[in-house]
Amino acid sequence: MSEALNPIFVENFRRDPTLTWQYFGSSTGFFRIYPGIKWTPDENGVITFDCRTRGWYVQAATSPKDIVIVVDTSGSMKGLRMTIAKHTVSTILDTLGENDFVNIIAYNDYIHYIEPCFKGTLVQADQDNRKHFKQLVDKLMVKGVGVVDQALREAFQILKQFQETRQGSLCNQAIMLVTDGAVEDYEPVFEKYNWPDRKVRVFTYLIGREVTFADRMRWIACNNKGYYTQISTLADTQENVMEYLHVLSRPMVINHDHDITWTEAYMDSKLFTSQAQSLTLLTTVAMPVFSKKNETRSHGILLGVAGSDVALRQLMKLVPRYKLGVHGYAFLNTNNGYILSHPDLRPLYSEGKKLKPKPNYNSVDLSEVEWEDQAEVLRTAMINRETGSLSMDVKVPLDKGKRVLFLTNDYFFTDISDTPFSLGVVLSQGHGEYILLGNISVEEGLHDLLHPDLTLARDWTYCITDIDSDHRKLSQWEAVVRFLTGEDPNLECDEELVREVLFDAVVTAPMEAYWTALALNISEESERVADVAFLGTRAGLLRSSLFVGSEKLSDKKFLSPEEEASVFTMDHFPLWYRQATEQPAGSFVFNLRLAERPGSPGEPVVVTVSTAVAVTVDKKTAIAAAVGIQMRLEFLQRTFWAATRQCGAVDESCPESCQDSDLDCFVIDNNGFILISERSQEMGRFLGEVDGALMTQLLSTGMFSQVTMYDYQAMCKPPNHHHSAARPLVSPISAFLTATRWLMNELLLLLLEWSSWSSWHADSRAEAHKHKNQDMLQPCDTKYPVFVHQTAVQETNGVIQCGACQKIFVMQQIPNSNLLLLVTDHTCDCSIFPLVLQEATEVKYILTAL
Repeated sequence: MSEALNPIFVENFRRDPTLTWQYFGSSTGFFRIYPGIKWTPDENGVITFDCRTRGWYVQAATSPKDIVIVVDTSGSMKGLRMTIAKHTVSTILDTLGENDFVNIIAYNDYIHYIEPCFKGTLVQADQDNRKHFKQLVDKLMVKGVGVVDQALREAFQILKQFQETRQGSLCNQAIMLVTDGAVEDYEPVFEKYNWPDRKVRVFTYLIGREVTFADRMRWIACNNKGYYTQISTLADTQENVMEYLHVLSRPMVINHDHDITWTEAYMDSKLFTSQAQSLTLLTTVAMPVFSKKNETRSHGILLGVAGSDVALRQLMKLVPRYKLGVHGYAFLNTNNGYILSHPDLRPLYSEGKKLKPKPNYNSVDLSEVEWEDQAEVLRTAMINRETGSLSMDVKVPLDKGKRVLFLTNDYFFTDISDTPFSLGVVLSQGHGEYILLGNISVEEGLHDLLHPDLTLARDWTYCITDIDSDHRKLSQWEAVVRFLTGEDPNLECDEELVREVLFDAVVTAPMEAYWTALALNISEESERVADVAFLGTRAGLLRSSLFVGSEKLSDKKFLSPEEEASVFTMDHFPLWYRQATEQPAGSFVFNLRLAERPGSPGEPVVVTVSTAVAVTVDKKTAIAAAVGIQMRLEFLQRTFWAATRQCGAVDESCPESCQDSDLDCFVIDNNGFILISERSQEMGRFLGEVDGALMTQLLSTGMFSQVTMYDYQAMCKPPNHHHSAARPLVSPISAFLTATRWLMNELLLLLLEWSSWSSWHADSRAEAHKHKNQDMLQPCDTKYPVFVHQTAVQETNGVIQCGACQKIFVMQQIPNSNLLLLVTDHTCDCSIFPLVLQEATEVKYILTAL
């Protein structure tokens, strides 16, 4: 019957290649999918996939529903009967989705909610709650005599309360009675609570082979618009449970109510093994298929459900990323408040060298990523499908939670018609208000755009390349070039974005020429200062220039798609760009990078230095670009030590130096991470892990402040043990700020020549500790500290009492940078102070029964 769908599927894919899967699931369990896949049997060699238990099928085949499952746990249910009953309840739970509400009542001599915290209410049937219920069902024990009327009365009262208070699904209501049939005194309950309107359907599941009570069970179902079925073996469970879906679908089928259903996000296992994380999240759009024959229409026959998967990545591509500014982004969430797409959504976690989906990856709430919305004003408005805007001060984690940005964001939100989704767009105040445009001819722009070291953000949509089969193999850069040359008149491109790219290509070309000339003048005998220079613009244009051969690069992943944090993506601007824009004009951001090389995986090897380029026209300022270099850490360290030995005149040595045995010198960044130390094992580590006394004193003087961050998508070990191998340092005396003369002038200004930019004016979870053994990880909430230098305090000094000795220290900010110089003495042991760790701790919640 469904063979006729094959040519339709093929034609659909020809017209829109962004379609992932197309399929039809019949009411009998038959499943047709395009493109075809090879099914993988389970450990018993059986393919257990049943399309009718999938969320898209259930949601499309039925309307939202409130369900109370009433399960008999009396003594007569012992043995196999209880095993079948538990499996039946679990199967019913599998047919529920996020738009449904559920609770489970067990009864024998008395009634009890299997989860006492849910007493007297219904809870959303999301993945977490269904899993929790299943665990509790497995623990049910049998005893006593079954008294069903109390359980039914309790179930009706819950449903009535939810209907009267306009809670729950606001649609179908049903009671699922799972018992061996020994029931009495039930008719008065139906007379009081359900007759004559019969608003609540009652479905009965007779467990076991006995048919003594079959008439009673059938009578209960038929007199309450439900369905009766007998389940005598575990193998019977699936088919018999599915029958209730047909009953609930009949009114919709008879009325030919063709509602289109959109599901929550899910991760496709086939795509997950072959594509990037951002490609694996999908949503399904599905609709029921009815029999249109007049002779069967009144019977309400549901033939099945047809559906197609839509990659959420494709939906987010419709948002023009370049218009959102450096910190802006867009996100999608469902009418249940769950995130479909968000830059901070992390659906995967590492287990050894493998990436695995988190158990709750598709039930991450909006309040868990936008956690500053503590009053849930944003969440409530979007769930209610409102259109509006609001502003909020936020703390944005950067660099895997080691750093934080303080931003004021403007949120704009609206519902997406004909879907249960809402779209949010976030603009950070101070960014994205103005754009830079110039009158650049196509010929002039093309000349500079064709440089081999120029790339465009591959995830941005400059031109639409995924529809026409002739364009699918084109990169965005190739498509833009074809569009500009007129080689392909059928290409559709964002003309405003292309104009920005042309302008950026022209005004940044002198920088490329400068770098090339600089590289040519470097002799083989001269010391290697930098590995690579780079530049990025707001239009997603990226230029880079190597000063060494690619085989000699210390950090080969930098500026490559493998290192998403260093390039333009659909979600974020590069880390070096984002950090630079939040520094004062003319200031440089230093960031120590861990690069993998043979024998030393994760060792600090290189330092990235970047600065923002701001342009002011008619008193309006916009960040046009960020530019920087990457240098070897050992070169920075060696030159720094040499600079600290100089005082005044070039050849005049200092009376005291960082090389003195009784002094310790550190260069740390504005988040407390050590860039330079006399001991290589300390570089890249947080100062508080190395010397708790110093970090404690810097916090007390106000030089640094501690900010508490939260991660509601963390994964924890059940017993979380961590032992730090950090050892204390000794400390203090005076600051050698002559080192900044070299840092800020001789090296950086050499590579970042400002005269090259005359053309511009002419026209954000702690992962501080990695664990190798990550088995048994489970979702959890954590909080962690981030330490931030207070820029208003540029210098501090003090004396730390450490038992029998005193530790003196001096700290000063290095001008025009995010660095600080810390000098201490090396003679006083302050290990009596506890270490200050940037370590995540699990947030524990106290649950109380309602």
